[in-house]
Amino acid sequence: MPGLVRRDTEEDIFESSLNLEGAHYQQGFEEGFADGIGAGREEGREVGLKSGFQVGEEVGFYSGCADLWRAAVEIDSSAFSARAQRSIKQFQELLRAYPLSNPEDERVQDLLETIRVKFQALLSMLSIHLEYPGHPKARSADDASF
Repeated sequence: MPGLVRRDTEEDIFESSLNLEGAHYQQGFEEGFADGIGAGREEGREVGLKSGFQVGEEVGFYSGCADLWRAAVEIDSSAFSARAQRSIKQFQELLRAYPLSNPEDERVQDLLETIRVKFQALLSMLSIHLEYPGHPKARSADDASF
């Protein structure tokens, strides 16, 4: 029986050598996975901050325009037609309804698109040529990332 014991010992030695690649692969996978989660969170945070800033800037631009038009109406009620004044008020209500503090709201994209359309309609109604400089259509071909 001494030969059997020795044989089992030899098999154990070779078995650990055979499993060495698998063990290193598993260890590397676990370390890479943990690093990936950390890097993914950081990258997601950066993209989220950038996107949030851009949306906030755009909504702020529209809000500033609406405030300016509202102030013009308060100074001179005949500055714009009654129809234009109603449209300005509706535009401001849309801006107030936009969930700036809740980016997970499912309506954000639809509301932003509605705000953009209403803004363009107001510009047309008021005979004003104005573009939000950060809007994709307003960017030059040099600024395009693709």
